[in-house]
Amino acid sequence: MNKYLLVINAGSSSIKFAIYQVAILSSLRVDATGQIDGIGSHSRFMVKNAQGGVLYDCQFSAEEANNHADAIIIIRSWLLEYIRGGILLAVGHRVVHGGQHYFTPILIDEEILIDLENLIPLAPLHQPHNLAAMRAMLEIMPTLPQVACFDTAFHRTQPNIAQLFALPRRITDAGVRRYGFHGLSYEYIVSILPDLDASLVKARIIVAHLGNGASLCAIQSGRSIATTMGFSPLDGLIMGTRCGSLDPGVLLYLMNHYNMDADALEHLLYYQSGLLGCSGVSSDMHTLLDSDDPQAKEAVDLFVYRVGREIGSLVAALGGLDALIFTGGIGENSAEIRAKICHWTEWLGLELDVSANEVGTPCISIPSSKLTGWVVNTDENMMIAQHTLQQISDG
Repeated sequence: MNKYLLVINAGSSSIKFAIYQVAILSSLRVDATGQIDGIGSHSRFMVKNAQGGVLYDCQFSAEEANNHADAIIIIRSWLLEYIRGGILLAVGHRVVHGGQHYFTPILIDEEILIDLENLIPLAPLHQPHNLAAMRAMLEIMPTLPQVACFDTAFHRTQPNIAQLFALPRRITDAGVRRYGFHGLSYEYIVSILPDLDASLVKARIIVAHLGNGASLCAIQSGRSIATTMGFSPLDGLIMGTRCGSLDPGVLLYLMNHYNMDADALEHLLYYQSGLLGCSGVSSDMHTLLDSDDPQAKEAVDLFVYRVGREIGSLVAALGGLDALIFTGGIGENSAEIRAKICHWTEWLGLELDVSANEVGTPCISIPSSKLTGWVVNTDENMMIAQHTLQQISDG
Protein backbone atom coordinates (compact mmCIF):
# COMPACT_ATOMS: atom_id res chain seq x y z
CA MET A 1 0.00 0.00 0.00
CA ASN A 2 1.44 3.36 -1.06
CA LYS A 3 2.07 6.02 1.57
CA TYR A 4 1.95 9.76 0.87
CA LEU A 5 2.74 13.14 2.38
CA LEU A 6 1.10 16.41 1.36
CA VAL A 7 3.01 19.71 1.49
CA ILE A 8 1.02 22.97 1.45
CA ASN A 9 2.21 26.52 0.83
CA ALA A 10 -0.73 28.90 1.17
CA GLY A 11 -0.69 32.49 -0.11
CA SER A 12 -3.25 35.27 -0.10
CA SER A 13 -5.20 34.04 -3.14
CA SER A 14 -3.54 30.74 -3.96
CA ILE A 15 -2.53 27.44 -2.44
CA LYS A 16 0.43 25.56 -3.90
CA PHE A 17 0.99 21.95 -2.92
CA ALA A 18 3.17 18.93 -3.57
CA ILE A 19 2.50 15.23 -3.05
CA TYR A 20 5.35 12.95 -2.01
CA GLN A 21 5.37 9.19 -2.00
CA VAL A 22 7.20 7.62 0.91
CA ALA A 23 9.35 4.91 -0.66
CA ILE A 24 11.55 2.18 0.81
CA LEU A 25 13.75 3.19 3.75
CA SER A 26 11.60 6.32 4.19
CA SER A 27 13.02 8.02 1.10
CA LEU A 28 10.78 10.64 -0.51
CA ARG A 29 9.83 10.92 -4.15
CA VAL A 30 7.79 13.78 -5.55
CA ASP A 31 4.67 12.36 -7.13
CA ALA A 32 2.72 15.44 -8.24
CA THR A 33 2.54 19.20 -7.78
CA GLY A 34 -0.36 21.57 -8.13
CA GLN A 35 -1.99 24.83 -7.19
CA ILE A 36 -5.32 26.54 -7.00
CA ASP A 37 -5.17 30.21 -8.04
CA GLY A 38 -7.68 33.02 -7.79
CA ILE A 39 -9.27 32.02 -4.49
CA GLY A 40 -12.28 34.26 -3.95
CA SER A 41 -12.80 34.90 -7.65
CA HIS A 42 -12.72 32.64 -10.70
CA SER A 43 -10.27 29.94 -9.65
CA ARG A 44 -8.18 27.49 -11.61
CA PHE A 45 -7.06 24.19 -10.13
CA MET A 46 -4.22 22.44 -11.94
CA VAL A 47 -2.13 19.41 -11.02
CA LYS A 48 0.92 18.05 -12.86
CA ASN A 49 2.85 14.83 -12.46
CA ALA A 50 6.56 14.72 -11.67
CA GLN A 51 7.38 14.92 -15.38
CA GLY A 52 5.24 18.03 -15.91
CA GLY A 53 2.29 16.32 -17.57
CA VAL A 54 -1.13 17.72 -16.70
CA LEU A 55 -3.13 15.37 -14.48
CA TYR A 56 -6.05 17.67 -13.76
CA ASP A 57 -7.17 21.12 -14.91
CA CYS A 58 -10.47 22.60 -13.78
CA GLN A 59 -12.13 25.99 -13.26
CA PHE A 60 -14.17 26.90 -10.18
CA SER A 61 -16.52 29.82 -9.58
CA ALA A 62 -16.08 32.36 -6.81
CA GLU A 63 -18.83 30.60 -4.87
CA GLU A 64 -17.14 27.20 -5.18
CA ALA A 65 -13.69 28.47 -4.08
CA ASN A 66 -14.62 31.48 -2.00
CA ASN A 67 -11.91 31.07 0.65
CA HIS A 68 -9.02 28.90 1.78
CA ALA A 69 -11.35 26.40 3.45
CA ASP A 70 -13.13 25.83 0.14
CA ALA A 71 -9.80 25.47 -1.65
CA ILE A 72 -8.56 22.90 0.87
CA ILE A 73 -11.75 20.87 0.40
CA ILE A 74 -11.20 20.90 -3.37
CA ILE A 75 -7.58 19.78 -2.98
CA ARG A 76 -8.52 17.08 -0.47
CA SER A 77 -11.28 15.66 -2.67
CA TRP A 78 -8.96 15.39 -5.66
CA LEU A 79 -6.11 14.00 -3.57
CA LEU A 80 -8.13 11.19 -1.97
CA GLU A 81 -9.31 10.13 -5.40
CA TYR A 82 -5.77 10.33 -6.78
CA ILE A 83 -4.15 8.19 -4.06
CA ARG A 84 -7.09 5.77 -4.04
CA GLY A 85 -6.15 2.81 -1.85
CA GLY A 86 -3.09 4.61 -0.50
CA ILE A 87 -2.56 6.24 2.88
CA LEU A 88 -2.08 9.96 3.50
CA LEU A 89 0.30 10.02 6.45
CA ALA A 90 0.49 13.74 7.24
CA VAL A 91 0.47 17.29 5.94
CA GLY A 92 3.41 19.67 6.16
CA HIS A 93 2.80 23.42 6.01
CA ARG A 94 5.12 26.29 5.23
CA VAL A 95 4.60 28.91 7.94
CA VAL A 96 6.37 32.21 7.38
CA HIS A 97 6.83 33.24 11.01
CA GLY A 98 7.78 31.22 14.07
CA GLY A 99 8.49 34.22 16.28
CA GLN A 100 11.04 33.97 19.07
CA HIS A 101 10.04 30.52 20.36
CA TYR A 102 9.65 28.15 17.39
CA PHE A 103 13.12 26.97 16.39
CA THR A 104 12.13 23.64 14.85
CA PRO A 105 9.18 22.05 13.00
CA ILE A 106 6.33 21.12 15.29
CA LEU A 107 3.19 18.96 15.27
CA ILE A 108 0.12 21.17 15.29
CA ASP A 109 -2.70 21.09 17.80
CA GLU A 110 -5.29 23.70 18.72
CA GLU A 111 -3.06 25.30 21.37
CA ILE A 112 -0.12 25.65 18.96
CA LEU A 113 -2.40 27.04 16.26
CA ILE A 114 -3.70 29.74 18.61
CA ASP A 115 -0.13 30.60 19.56
CA LEU A 116 0.82 30.96 15.89
CA GLU A 117 -2.23 33.15 15.30
CA ASN A 118 -0.83 35.49 17.95
CA LEU A 119 2.17 36.00 15.64
CA ILE A 120 0.01 37.40 12.82
CA PRO A 121 1.01 41.02 13.65
CA LEU A 122 4.63 40.06 12.86
CA ALA A 123 3.72 38.84 9.36
CA PRO A 124 0.24 40.19 8.53
CA LEU A 125 0.51 39.60 4.78
CA HIS A 126 1.60 35.95 5.04
CA GLN A 127 0.79 34.31 8.38
CA PRO A 128 -3.03 34.51 8.18
CA HIS A 129 -3.10 32.59 4.89
CA ASN A 130 -0.63 29.95 6.10
CA LEU A 131 -2.77 29.35 9.17
CA ALA A 132 -6.10 29.48 7.31
CA ALA A 133 -5.07 26.45 5.26
CA MET A 134 -3.89 24.69 8.40
CA ARG A 135 -7.12 25.34 10.27
CA ALA A 136 -9.22 24.26 7.29
CA MET A 137 -7.32 20.97 7.08
CA LEU A 138 -7.69 20.50 10.83
CA GLU A 139 -11.46 20.88 10.53
CA ILE A 140 -12.00 18.43 7.67
CA MET A 141 -9.35 15.84 8.69
CA PRO A 142 -8.94 16.34 12.46
CA THR A 143 -7.00 13.12 13.10
CA LEU A 144 -4.44 13.67 10.32
CA PRO A 145 -1.07 14.85 11.72
CA GLN A 146 -0.09 18.34 10.58
CA VAL A 147 3.39 19.79 10.87
CA ALA A 148 4.32 23.48 10.80
CA CYS A 149 7.71 24.29 9.24
CA PHE A 150 8.93 27.82 9.82
CA ASP A 151 10.74 30.09 7.38
CA THR A 152 12.35 31.93 10.29
CA ALA A 153 13.62 28.89 12.22
CA PHE A 154 16.92 28.39 10.36
CA HIS A 155 18.10 31.85 11.43
CA ARG A 156 17.63 31.31 15.15
CA THR A 157 21.21 30.04 15.31
CA GLN A 158 22.46 33.59 14.70
CA PRO A 159 24.28 35.34 17.52
CA ASN A 160 21.96 37.54 19.53
CA ILE A 161 23.89 40.63 18.43
CA ALA A 162 22.96 39.89 14.81
CA GLN A 163 19.27 39.86 15.72
CA LEU A 164 19.04 43.16 17.60
CA PHE A 165 17.83 46.60 16.55
CA ALA A 166 19.03 49.69 18.41
CA LEU A 167 15.58 50.29 19.89
CA PRO A 168 14.45 50.56 23.51
CA ARG A 169 14.63 47.19 25.22
CA ARG A 170 10.90 47.11 25.92
CA ILE A 171 10.28 47.10 22.16
CA THR A 172 12.96 44.48 21.49
CA ASP A 173 11.57 42.29 24.26
CA ALA A 174 8.12 42.55 22.67
CA GLY A 175 9.49 40.79 19.58
CA VAL A 176 10.78 43.60 17.37
CA ARG A 177 14.05 42.08 16.19
CA ARG A 178 15.70 40.66 13.09
CA TYR A 179 14.17 37.29 12.22
CA GLY A 180 15.22 36.56 8.63
CA PHE A 181 13.24 34.54 6.12
CA HIS A 182 13.73 32.04 3.23
CA GLY A 183 15.02 29.73 5.95
CA LEU A 184 13.58 26.56 4.43
CA SER A 185 15.40 27.32 1.17
CA TYR A 186 18.69 27.92 2.97
CA GLU A 187 18.23 24.79 5.06
CA TYR A 188 17.71 22.72 1.93
CA ILE A 189 20.88 24.11 0.35
CA VAL A 190 22.84 23.23 3.49
CA SER A 191 21.39 19.70 3.44
CA ILE A 192 22.84 18.96 0.00
CA LEU A 193 26.26 20.58 0.46
CA PRO A 194 27.94 17.18 0.99
CA ASP A 195 26.68 16.11 -2.45
CA LEU A 196 28.17 19.23 -4.06
CA ASP A 197 31.57 19.27 -2.41
CA ALA A 198 32.54 17.88 0.99
CA SER A 199 34.69 20.96 1.65
CA LEU A 200 31.56 23.15 1.70
CA VAL A 201 30.12 21.48 4.80
CA LYS A 202 32.26 23.51 7.20
CA ALA A 203 32.98 26.41 4.86
CA ARG A 204 32.05 30.09 5.05
CA ILE A 205 29.28 30.45 2.47
CA ILE A 206 26.92 33.12 1.21
CA VAL A 207 23.75 31.78 -0.40
CA ALA A 208 21.98 34.21 -2.71
CA HIS A 209 18.28 33.32 -2.86
CA LEU A 210 17.28 35.57 -5.75
CA GLY A 211 13.73 35.60 -7.03
CA ASN A 212 10.63 37.76 -6.78
CA GLY A 213 11.54 37.71 -3.11
CA ALA A 214 15.29 37.98 -2.59
CA SER A 215 17.74 37.67 0.28
CA LEU A 216 21.28 36.61 1.15
CA CYS A 217 22.37 34.41 4.03
CA ALA A 218 25.83 34.05 5.55
CA ILE A 219 26.36 30.43 6.62
CA GLN A 220 29.27 28.85 8.46
CA SER A 221 29.46 25.13 9.20
CA GLY A 222 25.82 24.83 8.12
CA ARG A 223 24.53 27.49 10.54
CA SER A 224 23.02 30.89 9.76
CA ILE A 225 25.32 33.70 10.90
CA ALA A 226 23.53 36.71 9.37
CA THR A 227 20.95 37.45 6.70
CA THR A 228 19.68 40.47 4.79
CA MET A 229 15.99 40.19 5.65
CA GLY A 230 15.15 41.45 9.12
CA PHE A 231 11.92 42.04 11.03
CA SER A 232 9.91 41.55 7.84
CA PRO A 233 10.43 40.23 4.30
CA LEU A 234 10.70 43.88 3.17
CA ASP A 235 14.27 44.35 4.36
CA GLY A 236 17.56 43.87 2.56
CA LEU A 237 17.78 43.36 -1.19
CA ILE A 238 15.60 44.94 -3.86
CA MET A 239 12.88 42.49 -4.90
CA GLY A 240 10.23 42.23 -7.60
CA THR A 241 7.82 44.69 -5.99
CA ARG A 242 9.36 45.13 -2.52
CA CYS A 243 11.69 48.03 -1.72
CA GLY A 244 14.40 46.32 0.31
CA SER A 245 16.42 48.38 2.82
CA LEU A 246 15.00 51.85 3.25
CA ASP A 247 15.91 54.81 5.48
CA PRO A 248 13.11 54.99 8.10
CA GLY A 249 13.16 58.73 7.57
CA VAL A 250 11.61 58.14 4.15
CA LEU A 251 8.54 56.68 5.86
CA LEU A 252 8.25 59.69 8.15
CA TYR A 253 8.54 61.98 5.13
CA LEU A 254 5.83 60.10 3.22
CA MET A 255 3.54 60.23 6.24
CA ASN A 256 4.08 63.93 6.84
CA HIS A 257 4.20 65.27 3.28
CA TYR A 258 2.04 62.78 1.35
CA ASN A 259 -0.43 62.04 4.18
CA MET A 260 0.17 58.30 3.73
CA ASP A 261 -1.25 56.06 6.45
CA ALA A 262 -0.08 52.55 7.36
CA ASP A 263 -2.21 50.86 4.69
CA ALA A 264 -0.93 53.18 1.96
CA LEU A 265 2.67 52.65 3.05
CA GLU A 266 2.18 48.89 3.15
CA HIS A 267 0.82 48.86 -0.39
CA LEU A 268 3.62 51.10 -1.64
CA LEU A 269 6.46 49.15 -0.05
CA TYR A 270 5.19 45.63 -0.75
CA TYR A 271 3.51 45.98 -4.15
CA GLN A 272 4.62 49.16 -5.96
CA SER A 273 8.34 49.34 -5.25
CA GLY A 274 11.39 47.18 -6.02
CA LEU A 275 12.18 46.39 -9.64
CA LEU A 276 8.68 47.42 -10.67
CA GLY A 277 8.81 50.82 -8.99
CA CYS A 278 12.35 51.62 -10.05
CA SER A 279 11.91 50.57 -13.68
CA GLY A 280 8.30 51.60 -14.24
CA VAL A 281 8.27 48.64 -16.63
CA SER A 282 7.99 45.29 -14.84
CA SER A 283 8.80 43.32 -11.70
CA ASP A 284 10.09 40.46 -13.86
CA MET A 285 13.88 40.29 -14.26
CA HIS A 286 13.71 38.56 -17.63
CA THR A 287 11.48 41.32 -19.00
CA LEU A 288 13.83 44.01 -17.67
CA LEU A 289 16.91 42.37 -19.17
CA ASP A 290 15.18 42.29 -22.57
CA SER A 291 14.00 45.90 -22.35
CA ASP A 292 15.67 48.88 -24.08
CA ASP A 293 14.17 51.28 -21.55
CA PRO A 294 17.01 53.07 -19.68
CA GLN A 295 15.04 52.89 -16.43
CA ALA A 296 14.77 49.12 -16.83
CA LYS A 297 18.56 48.93 -17.16
CA GLU A 298 18.98 51.15 -14.13
CA ALA A 299 16.67 48.91 -12.07
CA VAL A 300 18.78 45.87 -13.00
CA ASP A 301 21.99 47.72 -12.17
CA LEU A 302 20.58 48.80 -8.81
CA PHE A 303 19.52 45.23 -8.02
CA VAL A 304 23.01 43.93 -8.79
CA TYR A 305 24.69 46.78 -6.89
CA ARG A 306 22.67 46.08 -3.78
CA VAL A 307 23.46 42.35 -3.94
CA GLY A 308 27.18 43.11 -4.37
CA ARG A 309 27.16 45.58 -1.50
CA GLU A 310 25.31 43.25 0.86
CA ILE A 311 27.69 40.42 0.00
CA GLY A 312 30.47 42.65 1.32
CA SER A 313 28.54 43.13 4.56
CA LEU A 314 28.04 39.39 5.04
CA VAL A 315 31.69 38.65 4.26
CA ALA A 316 32.52 40.91 7.21
CA ALA A 317 30.09 38.96 9.42
CA LEU A 318 31.73 35.69 8.35
CA GLY A 319 35.30 36.96 8.56
CA GLY A 320 35.98 35.81 5.00
CA LEU A 321 34.34 33.76 2.27
CA ASP A 322 34.90 30.35 0.72
CA ALA A 323 31.91 29.97 -1.61
CA LEU A 324 29.00 31.86 -3.18
CA ILE A 325 25.89 29.87 -4.07
CA PHE A 326 23.09 31.13 -6.33
CA THR A 327 19.55 29.80 -5.99
CA GLY A 328 15.94 30.95 -6.48
CA GLY A 329 14.19 31.80 -9.75
CA ILE A 330 16.69 34.47 -10.83
CA GLY A 331 19.72 32.88 -9.22
CA GLU A 332 19.09 29.53 -10.89
CA ASN A 333 18.01 30.77 -14.31
CA SER A 334 19.74 34.04 -15.17
CA ALA A 335 23.35 33.59 -16.28
CA GLU A 336 23.50 37.32 -17.00
CA ILE A 337 22.60 38.35 -13.46
CA ARG A 338 25.00 35.78 -12.00
CA ALA A 339 27.80 37.17 -14.19
CA LYS A 340 27.03 40.74 -13.15
CA ILE A 341 27.05 39.82 -9.47
CA CYS A 342 30.26 37.81 -9.81
CA HIS A 343 31.87 40.91 -11.32
CA TRP A 344 31.17 42.65 -8.01
CA THR A 345 32.86 39.79 -6.13
CA GLU A 346 36.11 39.71 -8.11
CA TRP A 347 37.78 41.55 -5.23
CA LEU A 348 37.12 38.49 -3.09
CA GLY A 349 38.88 36.24 -5.58
CA LEU A 350 35.89 34.70 -7.36
CA GLU A 351 36.84 33.98 -10.98
CA LEU A 352 33.86 33.02 -13.11
CA ASP A 353 33.94 30.21 -15.65
CA VAL A 354 31.95 31.98 -18.38
CA SER A 355 31.02 28.81 -20.27
CA ALA A 356 29.95 26.94 -17.13
CA ASN A 357 27.87 29.92 -16.05
CA GLU A 358 26.08 30.08 -19.40
CA VAL A 359 25.20 26.40 -19.20
CA GLY A 360 24.29 26.65 -15.51
CA THR A 361 26.41 23.73 -14.33
CA PRO A 362 26.65 23.35 -10.55
CA CYS A 363 30.16 24.83 -10.27
CA ILE A 364 30.59 28.10 -12.19
CA SER A 365 34.06 29.14 -11.03
CA ILE A 366 37.37 28.21 -12.66
CA PRO A 367 39.52 25.59 -10.87
CA SER A 368 42.09 28.18 -9.75
CA SER A 369 39.48 30.57 -8.29
CA LYS A 370 40.24 31.62 -4.71
CA LEU A 371 36.62 30.94 -3.78
CA THR A 372 34.08 28.79 -5.56
CA GLY A 373 30.82 29.76 -7.22
CA TRP A 374 27.80 27.46 -7.52
CA VAL A 375 24.28 27.24 -8.96
CA VAL A 376 21.94 25.04 -6.94
CA ASN A 377 18.22 24.42 -7.43
CA THR A 378 16.45 24.90 -4.13
CA ASP A 379 13.53 22.74 -3.00
CA GLU A 380 11.61 24.11 -0.02
CA ASN A 381 8.83 21.55 -0.50
CA MET A 382 11.26 18.67 -0.12
CA MET A 383 12.62 20.25 3.05
CA ILE A 384 9.09 20.50 4.47
CA ALA A 385 8.34 16.91 3.45
CA GLN A 386 11.50 15.67 5.17
CA HIS A 387 10.66 17.57 8.36
CA THR A 388 7.10 16.26 8.28
CA LEU A 389 8.20 12.67 7.88
CA GLN A 390 10.70 13.09 10.72
CA GLN A 391 8.06 14.53 13.04
CA ILE A 392 5.57 11.72 12.55
CA SER A 393 8.34 9.10 12.73
CA ASP A 394 9.59 10.53 16.05
CA GLY A 395 6.03 10.68 17.35
